[in-house]
Amino acid sequence: MNKNILNTGVQNYINKNIESDIMSVLLKKPLFEDITSQELAQQIESKKKCKKKLPTWFNTPEIYYPKKINIEQTSSEVTAAYKSEIIKGESLIDLTGGLGIDSFFFSKKIAKIFHCEIDDKLAEIAAHNFNVLGAKNIQNFTQNGLDILKESEQHFDCIYVDPSRRNKEKGKVFRLADCLPNIPAHLDLLFSRSNTVLIKTSPLLDFSIGIEELKFVKEIHVVAVANEVKELVWVLEKGFSKEIKIKTINFAKSGDQTLEFILSEEKNEVSAYSEALTYLYEPNAAILKSGAFKVIGNRFSLEKLHRHTHLYTSERQINFPGRCFKVEQMVSYNKKGMKELNIKKANISTRNFPESVSSIRKRFKIKEGGTTFLFFLMNHEENYVILLCTKI
Repeated sequence: MNKNILNTGVQNYINKNIESDIMSVLLKKPLFEDITSQELAQQIESKKKCKKKLPTWFNTPEIYYPKKINIEQTSSEVTAAYKSEIIKGESLIDLTGGLGIDSFFFSKKIAKIFHCEIDDKLAEIAAHNFNVLGAKNIQNFTQNGLDILKESEQHFDCIYVDPSRRNKEKGKVFRLADCLPNIPAHLDLLFSRSNTVLIKTSPLLDFSIGIEELKFVKEIHVVAVANEVKELVWVLEKGFSKEIKIKTINFAKSGDQTLEFILSEEKNEVSAYSEALTYLYEPNAAILKSGAFKVIGNRFSLEKLHRHTHLYTSERQINFPGRCFKVEQMVSYNKKGMKELNIKKANISTRNFPESVSSIRKRFKIKEGGTTFLFFLMNHEENYVILLCTKI
């Protein structure tokens, strides 16, 4: 960590050049003594990455920024704040602290935070930033978090871990046993030090695989921002044996969209099916990831277009956690139907359909964009149809 970067003149330059082309900064001769052009470019590039993702860091003077990849891999403020609302207690240990975004937001709710980061450079940056941000209740350890648990008899109210999805031997991985650290292999250790374990995983992790690899799963939170699933958060409670609760949230511009259900509820529900009626509904990404395909329809008294076509319909418009469209026209998927629609420009989606969007565009010469939405799908009678819709 080059503390010369924190000098007022250097900080002013970074702020004034936040939108500058990074290559132009890299190619310039060093502008400041004891600071390389590479170091300066890194600060500018990484700070710019924080503007939307980490606005508190971006807007706080004297924050030191790590490499861009560390910014890309960390939690956003939105998701970190959400996780801080899940946990309770007086003490929490973050085994894979990284830049410390999660630890910082946990520190707003928990009296004592123990931040562990094995990378000494990243640990130093995190400690500096905690100090700048006034997070005095975070204790920093430049050490493997699992080693700290092994060496100490201390009991924590919560253990938090965000295992790396990149394995040196296997590359990018998705099963928890292949991540670093291997959480399934150390569950006994974790539960010997806390009754509550919070795990952040990739949104690509399949529920059934995670449940199989872990134990005492109490809740699975599916967290999306602007209709993109960012992470799954698993809450494990020692000895828990009741039904698993699924909680979904999508942080949308129009407001937070939430849905909760018990995992077995989806298995026991029965969907009602119909042709497309006046209104069409597409669940947000968090709900789709959760697999609440029957629950969402029945919860909102909607009919489904097909078992595997996760779109819903109604005669009357309702407030729905996802996108809503008005169905203007429905035709069969064939040359005659396409000719009847006579569409040259549209937004295209496919659901339970054999052709890709790019193939459809090429075949029927439909440009992307505009206010018209075309849904190519299979209906409940096993026929391929096209719905021409306008977004509400």
